[in-house]
Amino acid sequence: MKAAVKKELPGKIFIGAMLVILYLPILVLAFYSFTTSANIGSVHGFSMDNYVNLFSNEELRSMIFGTVLLAFGSSLLAAALGTLGAIGAFYSRKAARGVIGGLNEVPVINADVVTGFSVCIMLVVVLGIDKNTFVPLVIGHVVLSAPFVYLSVTPKLKQMDSSLYEAAMDLGATPRQALTKVVLPQIQPGIVSGFALAVTLSLDDYFIASYTKPATFDTISTYVVNATKGSQTEIKTALWALSTLIFLIVVLAVVLMNLRGGKEEADFED
Repeated sequence: MKAAVKKELPGKIFIGAMLVILYLPILVLAFYSFTTSANIGSVHGFSMDNYVNLFSNEELRSMIFGTVLLAFGSSLLAAALGTLGAIGAFYSRKAARGVIGGLNEVPVINADVVTGFSVCIMLVVVLGIDKNTFVPLVIGHVVLSAPFVYLSVTPKLKQMDSSLYEAAMDLGATPRQALTKVVLPQIQPGIVSGFALAVTLSLDDYFIASYTKPATFDTISTYVVNATKGSQTEIKTALWALSTLIFLIVVLAVVLMNLRGGKEEADFED
């Protein structure tokens, strides 16, 4: 018994160290978001002013709303395209499936700065689309996110019986009915996971947004980079509050998804 505990101890220490490295900086930032400090390093008092400023500042509110709208809008398009691409590849021949899967991996591995610059050149310079519209920005985020949706949906398709589609067709369903009533419900968890990942990628993106966004529009990432270069202390500390709220929302979403997954697994076992 003692020997087993000794063997597990190094692993537990390693995991604990990794958790500290990952979460301690975020916890420090969250702590200072509840203070009146202008710089991290000294605490002058506790206050909710940063959160009040975050929601009372019209510029910050507009930036947050625009970023969230962009994230959900582009993620819906990415989820649709990535899901259809995964389904199409799944029901294709082995050679075509391999080619599509390989091509899908290139944008995943490729640096965001290359993707952003390429999308900007293709849409704005070659096709002549006005950069002051949101078209290049939305397309850039769809290009960024759709391959990850593909990767999220593909494992669910592999877990599904590939003959279900043909069986539905044999029983009188139209191709559309077989897709919407048989295939999509089977891969729904993968679609939801892919959509959530696409939202996260859009919220986190800086390079693609900086190359393709209109001059008068800022996402959270581009706004934060510009704000940290300036001397507006009130804006900077309000962004600490924003970062804390984003972290809490992500934690809550992960907990809810895990609880839902555990409930579905328990229902399946019953």
